[in-house]
Amino acid sequence: MTAPAPDRPVRVLLVDDQHLVRSGFRVILEVEDDIEVVGEAADGERAVAMAYALRPDVVLMDVEMPVLDGLAATRRITEGDPVGPAVLILTTFDRDDYLFAALRAGASGFLLKNGTPEDLVEAVRVVARGEGLIAPALTRRVISTFARPGAVPPDPRHDAAVSELTPREREVLELIARGASNAEIAGVLHLGEATVKTHVSRVLAKLGLRDRVQAVVFAYEHGVVRPGG
Repeated sequence: MTAPAPDRPVRVLLVDDQHLVRSGFRVILEVEDDIEVVGEAADGERAVAMAYALRPDVVLMDVEMPVLDGLAATRRITEGDPVGPAVLILTTFDRDDYLFAALRAGASGFLLKNGTPEDLVEAVRVVARGEGLIAPALTRRVISTFARPGAVPPDPRHDAAVSELTPREREVLELIARGASNAEIAGVLHLGEATVKTHVSRVLAKLGLRDRVQAVVFAYEHGVVRPGG
């Protein structure tokens, strides 16, 4: 996705089948000067249509909804549109299948609804910047699942994509997979943050990934890094 210009607020589309939930999210987000709620949808089908019509920066997406669920809606919004909105999944259901399906569908973040308002606001800002976010309590689960030997069959296309990375880009990918921020990567590799940002963009482009969350999953799936390595 393309990050919003610094002189305008982050535009958010709220998607949840419960009106009270959407109203609560709107109240939390619209208190912030740098966030603007541009629309609401009560089902996934409507969410897809509004995402294309309104071009928000972030879609805050529930999972279980009528007509079209949030995972299918996420896939439709993200497929074939690298500059489209980032999708942040927010659900009450702490289920592995939802988490992994959301990541594979192209979601840029996954949070549980038992978090704080501050968590929600920060998550919106993070994914709007083009970064990925997973609730800290879920991160270990993601790594252990995707890093399990044999969890993902090898794909020659992915091996070819990794081989196209320069040594420096591979170092950047490894550090992303360890959870390092751009500033931390710059410190480790003795580079400027602008240079790191360029390397990160090139890594994502070469691997066909939308954001850092997908880069982490890719790196563990394909053995670029190993847990504890």
